[in-house]
Amino acid sequence: MTSVQSPKEIVALKTTSRKFSGVVVSDKNDKTIVVRVDSIKKHPKYQKRYTVSRKYKVHDEANQYKVADQVNFIECRPFSKDKKWRVISQK
Repeated sequence: MTSVQSPKEIVALKTTSRKFSGVVVSDKNDKTIVVRVDSIKKHPKYQKRYTVSRKYKVHDEANQYKVADQVNFIECRPFSKDKKWRVISQK
């Protein structure tokens, strides 16, 4: 017995949202926070480890997160030109 899935179900199964965790560095915008995500990279030749930072604009509907909070966020539909992420929880 085989189950037939609709095209929408197949697309939903194939797409995976990216998840990150980081530190809030700015909460000055309305319903938006800026989150810094640090990742450790390794130099291919010299094998030294170094930190690379990247900032993301994240949607915060209730304006509840403040500077220095640890948050987890996920990729979602675009809210604006730069804002394609939303907060899912506080760490």
